[in-house]
Amino acid sequence: MQFTLVVTIAALMASCVTQKQLTYLRDAQPELADSLNKTFKVASEVIIRPGDALTIYVSALDQEAVVPYNIPTAVFATPGSNQLSTTPSLQYYVVDEEGFIEFPVLGKLNVLGLKRTEAEAMIKDKLSAQVTNPLVQVNIVNARVSVLGEVARPGQISMSNRRLTILDALAAAGDLTPYGRRDNVLITREIDGKLEIARLNLGSSDIYTSPYYYLQQNDVVYVSPNKVRAISSANASLWFSLVSTMASAATVVVTVVNVAK
Repeated sequence: MQFTLVVTIAALMASCVTQKQLTYLRDAQPELADSLNKTFKVASEVIIRPGDALTIYVSALDQEAVVPYNIPTAVFATPGSNQLSTTPSLQYYVVDEEGFIEFPVLGKLNVLGLKRTEAEAMIKDKLSAQVTNPLVQVNIVNARVSVLGEVARPGQISMSNRRLTILDALAAAGDLTPYGRRDNVLITREIDGKLEIARLNLGSSDIYTSPYYYLQQNDVVYVSPNKVRAISSANASLWFSLVSTMASAATVVVTVVNVAK
């Protein structure tokens, strides 16, 4: 019985997660900021990429003049009906593989690689020849990242047209569980049709200078499980069965020895 207790305690101690393993940015100190700022690059906005769905709203003092540029979403009134009805929401403009959208009156516009504000300025400039003092608002409605693995709430997180850091995304996912590896967070990214893979160590301040610190739309963040999770999940029954068998065998040996005495 005593031996079984000792083996169980030893097993639990071997599977413990240390405080050091759970700590983010362990080397971060106030004086470290000066050196980091020399290479740290702030991302200002989300960049428009192929596959993005944009809403574009044009306004001006003369509301009738901008009606042709604000196409509402059209749907069938009822299933199987040939009659269309419109809704107050604006039409989506999907960026094609070459970076173009088809915009009313203006035709094909290349928005690839532009920030929202840059796209707004470009469309406003083109509209100025037809509308007096136009105002343009561009939004990316499908910008999101996926966070998977050992986090509290895995799923997709909307970027809401704002910059999103790896720490922001993990916070939105409820943070890592105690079983998540903070030293080996995987990020996959598609750039120009090619897949990029990176791994970040959240325990190091080096993440601030990584090009993957600021996430981009459609990035996938995966937090892999640590050894404790591996033991406590699929291998748990096998592992404890082995410990139990060893403990039973030891008990038999002790009993035989005592009888022999």
